[in-house]
Amino acid sequence: MTDVQAVLAHVWHAWSAVLVAAFVLMRIATRSAPAVERSHLRAAGGLVLAQLVAVGIGAAQLTTGYETLVADLIALSFLWLAFISIGSILVFRLVLPMLGMLLPRILIDLFTAVMVIVAFIAVGKRAGFSIAGLITTSAVLTAVIGFSLQDTLGNVMGGLSVQLDKSIKVGDWISLGAGQPIGRVSEIRWRFTAIETRNWDTIIIPNGMLVKSAVTIFGQRTGAPVQTRRTIDFHVDFRTPPTEVIAAVEAAVRADPVPGMATTPAPMVLLMAIQDSYAQYVVRYWLTDLPSDDPPDSAVRTRIWYALRRAGIPMSIPAQAVFLTTESDAREERKVVEERDQRQAALASVDLFRALPEAVRDALAQQLVFAPFGAGETVTHEGAQDDGLFMIVKGEAVVRIGTGTDQREVARLTAGQFFGEMSLMTGEARTASVLAATDLTCFRVDSGSFKAILRATPSVADQIAEVLVQRRSALTAARGEHDETKRKRAETAKQDLLGRIRGFFGITTL
Repeated sequence: MTDVQAVLAHVWHAWSAVLVAAFVLMRIATRSAPAVERSHLRAAGGLVLAQLVAVGIGAAQLTTGYETLVADLIALSFLWLAFISIGSILVFRLVLPMLGMLLPRILIDLFTAVMVIVAFIAVGKRAGFSIAGLITTSAVLTAVIGFSLQDTLGNVMGGLSVQLDKSIKVGDWISLGAGQPIGRVSEIRWRFTAIETRNWDTIIIPNGMLVKSAVTIFGQRTGAPVQTRRTIDFHVDFRTPPTEVIAAVEAAVRADPVPGMATTPAPMVLLMAIQDSYAQYVVRYWLTDLPSDDPPDSAVRTRIWYALRRAGIPMSIPAQAVFLTTESDAREERKVVEERDQRQAALASVDLFRALPEAVRDALAQQLVFAPFGAGETVTHEGAQDDGLFMIVKGEAVVRIGTGTDQREVARLTAGQFFGEMSLMTGEARTASVLAATDLTCFRVDSGSFKAILRATPSVADQIAEVLVQRRSALTAARGEHDETKRKRAETAKQDLLGRIRGFFGITTL
């Protein structure tokens, strides 16, 4: 082989040709791949160029008769590094992402570092020195360096563990505890994790601190979409019924959700506290757009304001506000007259008491007890031993029989109707439960107040007995207890009830 042939063989070494071909194919494959970082492509190209330069230097030395060992070792090192770089790009940044497998950056770096170490061991053997001997003689130095860099090593191991167990990923919104900033994880490096806050700031968190802290990851629940709960406070005059406030605001926020608000779970309104001069409510909704929290919160507050204005519900006023009202005999008399008229209207709305003489009705009106109930509250329980009769002034009530899953609705009562007459007149336990279907305004009559009325007007007992028989028949039919002769025995039942009423109230003549 001539000198020229030796030089050409050295320059166009088989592995150099393979390297150039691999680099060209990689550039073609990654031309339209957005996942491939340009910096890695430039690094791979630089290593290929360095390997070719080293080969060229070796060829030049060969022509001048110099020893080419150093140039060959350098060319071999760059050959290994270039192949590792090209392989890393093709496997980790092209093929695996196309298959839907994204490995943590630290794991990729770790694999690359291991391959580089293997390459240098191979080059070292080619050069004739032992890497094992170098590691043995440098054990003390390694211990000293490790002790001095223990914090750095802790951060490195922390970053490695975070990425290997995938507990925190790029894109997660996290916080290290109450009062700490909230931000989106933008990068997880060997030493630190970077989070970007909504204030356009970037916070660098050492990985050692990250693995030692209780980290909150917002918006993540197994099997559920990414969303987090937001709480908006508002205050309303405490004299407004809570059911009215909740109904008005819930209807406003549910009917037309604001941008960024989840529809499932639906937003809810809750009464949280009753203070000296106001009631504290909250709207809880689930935010789907985690980077943007203030605009949806503002939109929800706007919905609250308009919903309360439409419903005529006043917002709270400062606790130190002073109400000045001129007290006068005329004002007190007007309040008494208004309350009396309301009680008499309640009695007049009930057929049972409409026929009472006005004087008797006035006396009974003074004994009525105001009894309001919120929607969903139970007014009376089946089997309870109380003796009150309730007259509905406003709202709607539901009559149910049975308990637990066997409970079923048998009737609905509205303004002008009454219930609890059996317990009032005979003292027996409640035969059904009554629940407020809406906000319910009632007046209650107890047995002590009614006793004087019955003695003054015995004919009322006969009317009540008639109603009791009809209602008992309806409940019996609802329970499935069919009695073919119930119509014939209605009068007998009425007389039986009259006897029980007389005995309960101690009335000897009706």
